[in-house]
Amino acid sequence: MTDPIKTRTEGAILEVTLDRPKANAIDLKTSKIMGEVFADFRDDPDLRVAIITGAGDKFFCPGWDLKAAADGDAVDGDYGVGGFGGLQELRGMNKPVIAAVNGICCGGGLELALSADIILAAEHATFALPEIRSGTVADAASIKLPKRIPYHIAMELLLTGRWFDTDEALGWGLINHVHPAQELLAKAWDTARLLESGPPLVYAAIKEVVRDAEDSKFQDTMNRITRRQLESVDRLYSSEDQLEGARAFAEKRDPVWKGK
Repeated sequence: MTDPIKTRTEGAILEVTLDRPKANAIDLKTSKIMGEVFADFRDDPDLRVAIITGAGDKFFCPGWDLKAAADGDAVDGDYGVGGFGGLQELRGMNKPVIAAVNGICCGGGLELALSADIILAAEHATFALPEIRSGTVADAASIKLPKRIPYHIAMELLLTGRWFDTDEALGWGLINHVHPAQELLAKAWDTARLLESGPPLVYAAIKEVVRDAEDSKFQDTMNRITRRQLESVDRLYSSEDQLEGARAFAEKRDPVWKGK
């Protein structure tokens, strides 16, 4: 068996490729590996942006490996440090993650994509939440999807399990951009390089504020920001980068971000 997760780095960018022929389905072992990869990315000060994609041109990820489940992998088993796929329950992920959806993206694969901050898709990509047909619940999608797209559309997709294409996904704002398949990964890297050049402490603050605000009233989160009760915001306001941004503006030059 080959390693189901391939990684490569260039500068401060990590590319993570799910590579489990034939369909890039995720079993417990693979999920644990993904959790370790993304936890290492989160904790590595030299890495700033990650890309998650699938091997080949047919499947991004169909989610849970039902064949592995039939052989004894428990659906409620230990998925590892980051939950299913290593991302959706990973605490403190304050770095940008880009999903490059290169094909079929359904079930837990769509939940994995939803765990990213930016979703790019190949023109031929298709999406679904077919868990209803296998007698289980798309748990993470049931939480996230009604917050991302109109409630009634989210419920239709969850209750019927029907397939939809990139035009519909783009129309509902579920994905950011659609690209020809041969350009998808290059476009993901273009976006990653743009983010790589940005202020990492600001990115961390944005992600923590967004997470905090998900289940809070506006003023409650604002109070935590102004009182510097959010760790990443407090770190930003005390950082060299905060001063560098002001100095670069005053000196009419590009800032040099150090992440400290």
